[in-house]
Amino acid sequence: MTHDAVSSPDLSRPDAAALLEAGSAHLGLELGSTRIKAALVDDSGLVLGTGSHAWENEFADDNWTYSLDEAWTGIQSCYADLVRDVRERHGVELTRLASIGISAMMHGYLALDRDGEQLVPFRTWRNTYTADAASLLSSTFDLNIPLRWSVSHLLHAILAGEEHVPRLGQLTTLAGYVHSKLTGRSVLGVGDASGVFPIAASGDAYDSELLERFAGLDAVDDLPWSLPEILPEVLVAGQDAGALTSEGAALLDPTGALQPGAVAAPPEGDAGTGMVATQAVDPRTGNVSAGTSAFAMVVLEKPLSGPREEIDLVTTPSGDPVAMIHTNNCAGDLDAWLGLFGRFAELLGHPVGAEELYSTLFGAGAQGEADAGGVLSYNYISGEHQTGVPSGRPLLVREQEARFTLENFMRSQLYGAFGALAVGMEALLKDEGVQLDVMYAHGGIFRTKGIAQQVLADALATPVAVGESAGEGGAWGMALLAAYTARAGGTTGAAGSTGAAGSTGTPDSTSAAPASLSSFLAEQIFASQELSTLQPDEAGMTGHASWLASYRTGLEVERTAGEVLA
Repeated sequence: MTHDAVSSPDLSRPDAAALLEAGSAHLGLELGSTRIKAALVDDSGLVLGTGSHAWENEFADDNWTYSLDEAWTGIQSCYADLVRDVRERHGVELTRLASIGISAMMHGYLALDRDGEQLVPFRTWRNTYTADAASLLSSTFDLNIPLRWSVSHLLHAILAGEEHVPRLGQLTTLAGYVHSKLTGRSVLGVGDASGVFPIAASGDAYDSELLERFAGLDAVDDLPWSLPEILPEVLVAGQDAGALTSEGAALLDPTGALQPGAVAAPPEGDAGTGMVATQAVDPRTGNVSAGTSAFAMVVLEKPLSGPREEIDLVTTPSGDPVAMIHTNNCAGDLDAWLGLFGRFAELLGHPVGAEELYSTLFGAGAQGEADAGGVLSYNYISGEHQTGVPSGRPLLVREQEARFTLENFMRSQLYGAFGALAVGMEALLKDEGVQLDVMYAHGGIFRTKGIAQQVLADALATPVAVGESAGEGGAWGMALLAAYTARAGGTTGAAGSTGAAGSTGTPDSTSAAPASLSSFLAEQIFASQELSTLQPDEAGMTGHASWLASYRTGLEVERTAGEVLA
């Protein structure tokens, strides 16, 4: 079971075929860390079809990267899988869309020249070699600038004197790049843009004062471009982000069946789609998105006391301030261990399906001792900035007297998946005193009902809610943003149509545009959705606190492993 996969429930409805034939469905496409996913929804967010394609990053020349050729192969494969799913569910060929939205993993470095040609391999969020650049930016801006942010990667390349830097014409994210190829527009949703460069207090543009401070750095004096010239335009949710062009439609669907004209939502990062997919866009709410990496997003009521290394300041897709706790590692090592157990079952001649395997072993973890019996799990496939680990090596550590049972092993694996996140959240909730009424959670790790959810509630000492869409992932959240864009007014399409590309290519005049993204989600999408909320358990909180204290102490072992196991 892949933990960031889009689930495919049978949510067909009698009029779905007519809606699809009219071109009134909304497509969300997300390029995640291990899968490219598509979700097709109606105006209420009901899933009408899904598609997916597995892909993996590679470590080449000391750099975590994805090939853009593989990205397009994967996007086309994912879309073809969606078309097949729609055909099988509804007996309809997908040829028209009302709206489309692109999302992808945030941050990193995607450098293009003025003609849009790639200059160097894509550098993902997973790379942690930008420490000197991020430190210089943090002191210059008086703001925490994370290692993975695009501006950190840019300054790193400048300081290193990399040959391509003077030829830079565009700096964007993976979502922004795909969007530009589909629509011809170089734009970013504000949530994604907030991982490129700090956003102004207005929530709708880059911070102009900090742009000036960047321009004042000695290292950028002689460059033939300015930062505002190479950054994409910032848009908030619902704004005009262009439309699917004829060239874009052919790129997405090489069969030629897909018609141009779909309204395009501002492209967003996976953090933004996670907030939308969990309705966590209002103050005192937050969400945790768990997959290969994990991050917690908490919408702020007021500013923090000052810059903190553990906390990133980003925004919702509408531009409201958000505190982000990001970890590079989450379910990857857990998935590897469960794959090992699955293989063991095969060798015994009793193969077990993924759902049964995960639910059985997660259930064992729920029966483990609250402190995991002295068993520690470090899931660091890559380095982890939250805990000061520059180079990751997955480790299983136990005391001589540890109660090393399957139940405690699995309990520790579940704790370990959220270990670095729990460290970061302490800075936000305890040190900064940020108030959080509920934390919404989504991602495949929560599909086994109640277990990872309870672990997270105990770890954060906060109620955790999981909705019906918890396993559907960010593609669904991006589809909702696309639907909101169409409903909020749309744009002029490539073929000259305005609004949602239905039978007439115009918005539904009987539906008033929502006042805000928050009201759209509350009234149109989540009004009838059931939530399961678990309260933190006293014994669980005490046990987790004991485990986390040992986890912090043992971090030196993890750091040493990175040094000696090179």
